[in-house]
Amino acid sequence: MLEASYFCCPCPETSLILIRKLLLIAFVVPILFSCMHNDVPQSTWIGGEIVNPTSGYVVFAQGDRVIDTVPLDSNNFFLYNSNDLKEGLYILRHNETQVFYLQPGDSIMLHLNTVDFDESLAYSGKGSQKNNLLMEYFLVNEQENLNLPSWYGLSPAEFTKKIDSLRVLKEERYQEFLKDQKEVPSLFEQTVRAAIDYDYYMKKELYALANFSRLSSIDPSFFSYRAQVDTENEALRYYYPYYRYLLYYLDNLTLKKLAAHGDRFSFDFSNTRLEMIDSLIKNDSIRNTLSRNTALRFYFNGKEEEALLGKFLAKFQQINNLPKHNSEVKRVAKTASTMVNGKTIPHIALLTTENTSEDLHDLIHKPTVLFFWSYKSPTQAIKNHNRAAELKSKFPEYNFYGINTDNHYRQWRNYVLQEKYNEKEEFQLENPIDSEHSLLLNNLSKAIIIDKDLKILEGNSNMFHQNFEQLLLGYLNRR
Repeated sequence: MLEASYFCCPCPETSLILIRKLLLIAFVVPILFSCMHNDVPQSTWIGGEIVNPTSGYVVFAQGDRVIDTVPLDSNNFFLYNSNDLKEGLYILRHNETQVFYLQPGDSIMLHLNTVDFDESLAYSGKGSQKNNLLMEYFLVNEQENLNLPSWYGLSPAEFTKKIDSLRVLKEERYQEFLKDQKEVPSLFEQTVRAAIDYDYYMKKELYALANFSRLSSIDPSFFSYRAQVDTENEALRYYYPYYRYLLYYLDNLTLKKLAAHGDRFSFDFSNTRLEMIDSLIKNDSIRNTLSRNTALRFYFNGKEEEALLGKFLAKFQQINNLPKHNSEVKRVAKTASTMVNGKTIPHIALLTTENTSEDLHDLIHKPTVLFFWSYKSPTQAIKNHNRAAELKSKFPEYNFYGINTDNHYRQWRNYVLQEKYNEKEEFQLENPIDSEHSLLLNNLSKAIIIDKDLKILEGNSNMFHQNFEQLLLGYLNRR
């Protein structure tokens, strides 16, 4: 049984400056409303404080459409208002992202600390209760999903019983919330139902993926919820529980069609997944979003021959009718063709700890492993460096270069010195955005293996994969 603190509202301390801002909004907004005529749209306000900001602005978006970029003032506050915002789910982006719900006339203030983005995010003001509830669900779901792998060994009945009990707690929390509400808008009701139901459905899809080899022994009733799934819900298409559910649902349908637990980054899998999307999803925007996800996942993670990269692009362009997506995927596909095994690694400009610029090509004199890290993710930075040190002791024939992806030279250099990393093996991307595109770098788990002649041996690997040491040994034996 989970403790009573399972559901709790994040309540970080609010600075005196924030309190003054809140009072100002609480005072000004009613005056603005009282001056408005009934036929004038209601003004919607969003503001707040960003503690430890990583840039000088926040971005508001709806889906992939940016609404506005709002600067932070000298005290790291921002304030934005609009008469044009409609009811819906919106995105706040400041290094990380979070979804929130707005109605016209809301005046929402938020407080977050980038060091602990999700856990620190809290709302106040008109419209805050709904968003704090959604944040509660987000944090609870994320914690549960961290525990999921430990439940995959349960029988289907035991697993269902386990997640049923968690779902009941969320239902009870929503009923408690409703006691303080005069009415709940239909879209917010849908959003809550997605946070409860689609997260529940997603857990079942993940269980099925983890147990694919014994899927035939799972009673069909385990998937009875699929009859209730709405794959065409336009309003929820960017809401994480709904969107993630669709992704894993498609994975399971694709595996079933292929009748094999194959590589989910392979051409066969990705191509079949596109076909499933095209046959099942009629809503243009959802079909476009899901096909884009499939394409980017294939190109960023796949290890296919160049001919198959082009063949997949042709299929994608038949299914996705959004020009913006087509341009993006075409560009990524072109880059992927330069990163296939056997091609020469691109020229990448790197900064040294002595603040000089070096071309990656000039650093390669023997077989080399490139791994990537960020001081914004210190746990992973330590983990990656420890693994590199372990591998170097086993394979001294290789150089292991740590490539930092941040854009602040002094902070990076200080971090290297503080952690006592080998300065001759540490570099920072001089042009992070361009270099990340050139290397198809989309996560900090990626590793690239290069031979002494600058040829790519593995353009997309992972130092923590169980076969990584076999790869290193195999390439040495080929010399």
